[in-house]
Amino acid sequence: MSLAKSVLATNNDLPIRTHEPVHSGKVRSVYWLTPEDSKRLIEQKGYDVAPDALLAVMIISDRISAFDCIWHGEGGLRGVPGKGAALNTISNHWFSLFKENGLADSHILDIPHPFVWIVQKAKPVKIEAICRQYITGSMWRAYAKGEREFCGIRLEENLHKDQRLNQLLMTPSTKGILKGIPGVPEADDVNITRENIESNFSAFNFSSVGDIDKYEQLLKQGFDVISKALAKVDQVFVDTKFEFGYVVDGAGQEKLIYMDEVGTPDSSRIWDGPSFRDGKIIEQSKEAFRQQLLGYFSDPDILLNKERMDEREALARDNALPADILMEVSDTYVSIAEKITGKKLRLPENPREEIIDALSSTYNLIV
Repeated sequence: MSLAKSVLATNNDLPIRTHEPVHSGKVRSVYWLTPEDSKRLIEQKGYDVAPDALLAVMIISDRISAFDCIWHGEGGLRGVPGKGAALNTISNHWFSLFKENGLADSHILDIPHPFVWIVQKAKPVKIEAICRQYITGSMWRAYAKGEREFCGIRLEENLHKDQRLNQLLMTPSTKGILKGIPGVPEADDVNITRENIESNFSAFNFSSVGDIDKYEQLLKQGFDVISKALAKVDQVFVDTKFEFGYVVDGAGQEKLIYMDEVGTPDSSRIWDGPSFRDGKIIEQSKEAFRQQLLGYFSDPDILLNKERMDEREALARDNALPADILMEVSDTYVSIAEKITGKKLRLPENPREEIIDALSSTYNLIV
């Protein structure tokens, strides 16, 4: 089988029984199950959820996004071989470790296949929960231009690029466009302060003011668990993004949980430890791909300037990247997944057929 056919690029056209339009994001697609199928699986599998909870099948793809665009390669490569399997495997590993350490649950109820999660519908907290242990990336670029306050946090003078910060900083931003919140621009992905959240907790979908403390606690605990585990394989956890939401369990209790993926090369910066100690940054995450794109195109401002989005989308649409670039990304994702889990990553040869088979017999979700 060709390399291109081993890549799952399109994941929103699978014959999964659903009664709503498939929601397709940059990487994952969500198939909302019918109430009848949700109820049947809850009873059949004994999921710890409310009897009338709505379930979904979440399918990951091998697509790669950067600078808000989807990129492709030569030879019909519409994604990165192994990327989807690596992302899910890493997230599954961290979610298991969170449970072992007494942290919150996730929205995942079942894992029928390496590309597939069965999840319960959650009420999302409308915050991109970002935390940073090092000053780099966008924070460093702003700091270098003279900014000293981020999300209501005052940074000290004389910091240098890629320096470890004295404390883990929580620098949240908005998830989606929120309207009518004083002091918060009506735009996606804008920095906010804890005061913004406290004053308007319900607008961010928090059930109570007290849950803000809970969310911050889970953010710190999750970061700490991943950071310590990565240190054992000599990798540096630099910064990451978490997402949270609410679900109701089988006893009717509402609880705050982790959502989406955690601690992956897509949602985090991870640096190679030995190289970092030698003064060199080797990215074990998507940041390496971003840097490659900035060096590949003659005018990197197109990728950095939000006012040139039309040109950026044209770059991604009209340029097939050298296959070597996507294979380097593949090596990075597969390698870090195997480091984290200590196991060889299994790469499906025909993920589409495997997914259909996995959801057909036991789950009876294929039409």
